[in-house]
Amino acid sequence: MKITVQNKNQSFECRADEGILAAALRQNIVMPYGCRGGRCGSCMGDVVGGEFTYPDGRPPGISAAEASAGKALFCQARARSDMVIRVNIIATPQGIAPRNMPARVERVERLAADVMRVRLKTPAGERLQFLAGQYVDFILRDGRRRAFSIANPPQDDAFLEFHIRHVPGGYFTHIVFAEMREKSLIRIEGPLGAFYLRQGDRDGRGNPASDDRARPIIMMGGGTGIAPLRGMLLHMFATNDTRPAHLFWGVRAAQDLYLRDEIGEWQKARPDTLQFTPVLSEPQPGDHWRGAVGWVHEAVVKTYPDLSAHEVYMSGPPPMIHAAKDAFLAHGLSPERMYSDAFDFADDPGVSAADKENQP
Repeated sequence: MKITVQNKNQSFECRADEGILAAALRQNIVMPYGCRGGRCGSCMGDVVGGEFTYPDGRPPGISAAEASAGKALFCQARARSDMVIRVNIIATPQGIAPRNMPARVERVERLAADVMRVRLKTPAGERLQFLAGQYVDFILRDGRRRAFSIANPPQDDAFLEFHIRHVPGGYFTHIVFAEMREKSLIRIEGPLGAFYLRQGDRDGRGNPASDDRARPIIMMGGGTGIAPLRGMLLHMFATNDTRPAHLFWGVRAAQDLYLRDEIGEWQKARPDTLQFTPVLSEPQPGDHWRGAVGWVHEAVVKTYPDLSAHEVYMSGPPPMIHAAKDAFLAHGLSPERMYSDAFDFADDPGVSAADKENQP
């Protein structure tokens, strides 16, 4: 079948047994996507003409109202005829292609009671080129995959850093917390994902060369969703990106703010451009918490009731992403300036439909 992207005057072929997104990626046409499991909604677009089906029924990432309005999630949609669609197309980021390569565990370090930092070293003479915010697949011996966001910036690529949360019953996270040792080998594939920091053209001082790229940034993370945002912020620092950025981090209790000291150092170094708001959903009596309480997306709109001038990056569990999208759009955020990465699980414990195990 032929899939025509009406708004970009592009077309590609799609087999009956593959998703529309997979067919596009196979032919180097990059649509926005996050989980690729039908849960995050990042790959949503309009169906102008033609027929399609969802093999497993309507995915959870699209509402009945959205489906009735002619929208579809292209990661799950299978074409049943030639189709005409409307969806954003992303220019392949700087020509970076995913690579399958071995890596050695350089360090395993506990950041919190249920969060482990894992640093991988790629083979001598080889570095993984990636954009700030992207992720890689960990390929297990039985061929199954787990995906984790890269927590370091592209400039600091001697190691690849990941923040992995322990999941009760999770097959791979059990290995990480109970069995993984330094110098052990693992195979990875990446970089993957269309969640990365947009910087656009910049002048000689690192400042945006256009008004659009000068927009202030809001970053919102839930749990270990802070990981790709950390990579983005460190990349901004390294490239002297002076856009104002406000980081919101939602966790359950104060003990889950495992990067709090590091973020404090960032604030000291960039007091005029970086703000930080931690938000606790279940503060404990011993926390003596005087900061924001509740859902992190509600803290964002309370702070910024008008989001029309902002650019937003958000990473975390699907319920947070879905609630935030509705709230942010209602508060004036343009859909074209909203970027998200949703972490989720499949029904089988430890097997991730979105290939993401590092959610809160």
